[in-house]
Amino acid sequence: MAAGETTDTGDSGGRDRTREDVGTTTIAPTTNDIPGPLDRNERRQLALVRRFGTTGALLLAFAALGAGAAPVANPISGIRVLSLPARMPTVAMACAWLGMLMVVIGWLWLGRLALPGRSRLVSHTQLGRTIVMWGFPLAIAPPLFSRDMYAYLAQSAVAASGADPYEFGPSEALGVDNPLTANVPNIWRDTPAPYGPLFLMFGRGIAAIVGENIVFGVLLWRVVMLLSLALAVWAIPHLARRCGVPPVCALWLCAANPIVLFHVVSGMHNEALLMGLMLAGIELGLRLPRPLGLVFGSVVIVVAGAVKPPAFIALGFLGMYLARRRGGRLTDLLLVAAAMVAVFLATMTVITLTSGWGLGWLETFDVPNRIKTWLAPMTAIGMFGGGGVSMLLRLGNHTDAMLSITKVVGYGISALVCLRLLWSSFRGRIEPLTGLGITLGAVALLGPVLHPWYLLWALAPLAVSTNDSRFRVVTIAISASVALLVPPTGAGYVLRYYMIPFAVIAALIAFAVILLLTRGRVPRLLPTLRRPATPDSH
Repeated sequence: MAAGETTDTGDSGGRDRTREDVGTTTIAPTTNDIPGPLDRNERRQLALVRRFGTTGALLLAFAALGAGAAPVANPISGIRVLSLPARMPTVAMACAWLGMLMVVIGWLWLGRLALPGRSRLVSHTQLGRTIVMWGFPLAIAPPLFSRDMYAYLAQSAVAASGADPYEFGPSEALGVDNPLTANVPNIWRDTPAPYGPLFLMFGRGIAAIVGENIVFGVLLWRVVMLLSLALAVWAIPHLARRCGVPPVCALWLCAANPIVLFHVVSGMHNEALLMGLMLAGIELGLRLPRPLGLVFGSVVIVVAGAVKPPAFIALGFLGMYLARRRGGRLTDLLLVAAAMVAVFLATMTVITLTSGWGLGWLETFDVPNRIKTWLAPMTAIGMFGGGGVSMLLRLGNHTDAMLSITKVVGYGISALVCLRLLWSSFRGRIEPLTGLGITLGAVALLGPVLHPWYLLWALAPLAVSTNDSRFRVVTIAISASVALLVPPTGAGYVLRYYMIPFAVIAALIAFAVILLLTRGRVPRLLPTLRRPATPDSH
């Protein structure tokens, strides 16, 4: 197929799909390969799966009143009905774990109707309604799984106060008695903001509206995150069509993913802004005619990077698409690269001057590294080598020195992976979006700190660009397990560890009973994953 040629390959469920080749060689599926709509029995199964997942989301919303990441001065305290879960923390925890299990299993059941390899797939509209049904209870409930949104509020208030958020932490700028400071975890109270300047500019506007009203601030930030997620949901089907991936499959794997529901919709991490703006920037860059596509796409991606810097990497892979569109010569690559550097410098100059904080954000990249977690492979190696082996050999505790070494090694390997994949993308050996996903995955896995929601950096580009069934199997397994990794409070159960075994046991018993009641009425738990009839599996 020649570059720029379009083929009819179906819609969001595999029907009415238009693909624009942007530099890779593909063969479109024939009409006989296009899946049809669900039959009557499958629609009944979909309805039950929807209700199953929605029930789990409602249980999570109820549990959030007692086992969520509640503020220190909980506004529902003293309210007769709403404060009931807080007075029964073990019951609230059990409801939370049960809800998490039901949403995860519901997502796996839904995948049986959304993954390719079947003659009939769920439609784009049906999947969208399911995502809304599962996400709505979490969107109106108190936050779960993380207390980061309280740090967002405090850092935004620091920015609104006139102090430099890249120099002063909430405790110093707002005072230790400020209600916003009181809700920030102790480890972050004295640290400057670790986010890009545009994120804090958003926050400064929100802080000017909500003041010290924590509930209103949380709700307003949630609106921002949901709008960003909607932007990602808009871009995902379009990018999937360009790469020959069934859009419904990409949406299920990414937007309906339990990690997104738990840590973006409920936990409100700013990965929503990163995903939405980054994917929208790539889509605009490919959709608009040149040179508008290059300019507008690059600006949106730079804006995403000004929220969270890993998004800057997407500029390079969008450049590979555009360079191949121009002809794929080295001169085309150099021209596109020069234009993108100019757009990057101009956009960041405007953002930096508008913020009034200068380049202080460059000095705070290392702030998140205060947390040392075994979940990050390079940090685990450093802690094991510098603290474990070194102490065993009686050489002293060299953990900090080893962590410094492993951090540099991790960054170096990530850079090499990025450069190699950029070149492979330019030569047409790999889909640039696939290269972007692998690079962001390397940055997340090889960085000093790894949180479950960091996996979303890689998930979104890979979900829209690869038909490899092995990738889907691994992604399903990781998503289902990681979604259950973070406790609903977003922190340790201080002074109530004894409640956890009782809550988990109760949740597992209730979950087993529910599975028995639904046996034979829903799709098989694990779908049969087969490679589609297209040879371009990246």
